[in-house]
This record gives sequence, C-alpha cells and structure tokens, in this order.
Amino acid sequence: MNIDLYDNVCKEELFKEVFNQHSNDLYKFLYYKYGEENNPHDLVQEAFLKLWDNCKKVTPDKARSFLFTVANNQMLNEISKQKTRINYSKEDHKTHSDESPEYVYRENEYMEQLKKALEELSEEQRVTFLLNRVEGKKHQEIADMLGISRKAVEKRIYTALRILREKVEGL
Repeated sequence: MNIDLYDNVCKEELFKEVFNQHSNDLYKFLYYKYGEENNPHDLVQEAFLKLWDNCKKVTPDKARSFLFTVANNQMLNEISKQKTRINYSKEDHKTHSDESPEYVYRENEYMEQLKKALEELSEEQRVTFLLNRVEGKKHQEIADMLGISRKAVEKRIYTALRILREKVEGL
C-alpha cells in the first residue's frame, strides 16, 4: 500500500493497517504500565474509536503517538475515577500442594516481596523492565515504543534490576 504521509487515517485500508501495526503494542504498553484489572483491552478499543473520530486530523506518521497519548490519558482518567492503586490478584487456585508448608510459605513471602518491589519501582522502570523481561522485547524495540534512547532503556532496566535485587535479596 502506498502511504502518503500527508494522508489522514480515514481511509479504511490505512486505518486497518494502523490498527494491525499498533494495537498489540498499545495493549502491552497499557497492561504493563497499569495492570490487567484496569481493562487495557477496552482502552485500546476506545483509543482506536477516538482515532477514527479524529481521523481527518491525524496523519499516518502521527497515529502511533496519538493512540498512545489518548490511551494513556484515558487510563489516567479511569484510575482517578476509581481512586485505587494497582492491585495484584491474591487468588490461589491450588487446592493441594506437594511442597512442604514451609516451602509454600517462603514462596508466597518471596512473591509478595517481589510484587511489592515491582510496585515501588518508578513507572518508567517498571514498564521498561516488564517489557524486556516478561514480554521479551529488545532494548531498541522498547526505545522505539516509548520514544526514548536505547541507553535510557538500558539504564532503566539495570537500575530496576539493582533495586529488585536489593529489595528481594534479604529473603
């Protein structure tokens, strides 16, 4: 498809291409930044609806930035309405375990410490760290996704690792 950077995204083919290129990354960004309980999938859909509503104003080269900004702002608005912090699920789906009670206790304690340490990271460190370690994104991919330099990504990841080691090492 021949894309003119001065086109807008109102053309259905172009809109579909933008959706296919950015929807998955936008979902992952929202998921790692704010958690699953804040419905990142719904916010991705809402961001694309806003893009469609404003399609005459948005050129293809600005679509990604528009989507990430809109989705992030929507998430912040949603969080301020809820007035809650990210809550991690504490449901234990296991009803039976072969491990000793002491092992299970230590494992639960470790996981709680790790979750707490992740929550205490700055937003930038947490998002960058999770995109790298959980999603498996390379440093340059994260840099492109967040609009920062590769060195900044590396520094955030290594700082996050150092902080996590310090907070969890005592166990």
